[in-house]
Amino acid sequence: MSTAVQPQVQAFFDESTNTVSYLAWDPQTRQAVVIDPVLDYDHASGKASVRSADGILAAARGQDLNIAWILETHAHADHLSAAPYLKRHTGAPVAIGEHIRKVQSIFRPVFNLDNVSCDGSEFDRLLQDGETLQVGGMRIEVMATPGHTPACVSYRIGDSVFVGDTLFMPDYGTARADFPGGCAKTLYRSIRRLLSLPPRTRLFMCHDYKAPGRDTYAWETTVEQERTHNVHAHDGVGEEEFVVMRERRDATLAAPALLLPSIQVNIRAGKLPAAESNGVRYLKVPVRLDG
Repeated sequence: MSTAVQPQVQAFFDESTNTVSYLAWDPQTRQAVVIDPVLDYDHASGKASVRSADGILAAARGQDLNIAWILETHAHADHLSAAPYLKRHTGAPVAIGEHIRKVQSIFRPVFNLDNVSCDGSEFDRLLQDGETLQVGGMRIEVMATPGHTPACVSYRIGDSVFVGDTLFMPDYGTARADFPGGCAKTLYRSIRRLLSLPPRTRLFMCHDYKAPGRDTYAWETTVEQERTHNVHAHDGVGEEEFVVMRERRDATLAAPALLLPSIQVNIRAGKLPAAESNGVRYLKVPVRLDG
């Protein structure tokens, strides 16, 4: 394994977006990271709150943890990030995969966001494949796992990997690959990279939607369970078969409910637009008139 220090992990499930955020820490040094924090946001009213982020902070205080990094697996399309709020309260820098620059370049013209850099400078650190962060005794390895988006990374800490939107629980399958810059073939290869890790490696999902026949939410599994039971990507599924399945399935999927607000906020490291002259912040909705 990548290090002898195995992390303690606490999950925080946001049912409104089906997102799982994580607090992972070295039990000896009490140094910690937060992965994929959620900002509570109601699109119908435009109201946002930090209830979920405060829950993470409270848990860290309760365990006497120092949050050293805030790690994003990608620019999420289904929730707004609470990274700026956590950074303000902890001083921890915010990091993401280096190919966020490509995602910014794709979506900047979609929203006509002149204040998006396209060089990733909104984030404190851009992480390369194979790069490591040392947090206490934990060695955090960055694994590029694109396909869902070009910028997706997974974080391997000891016996645990936080996989973002590559895999779901074995009975639910895999992430979509039809967003701009996504690629089903690339996703398949990223999945195979993850599933080449030792069989007992713990895998922590970023989402769960309850597979048919399952009444409870779940977000932890293993490489072995995914290789033998993943309904889309078990060991018997080849690349061509996967790509055909994924592209056909993606063609039937609706856009995520929070796609438009999430993308334009998350490509800016979770920063909301600046307030206008009336003191109110506004998010954009591109309108296209068919015909």
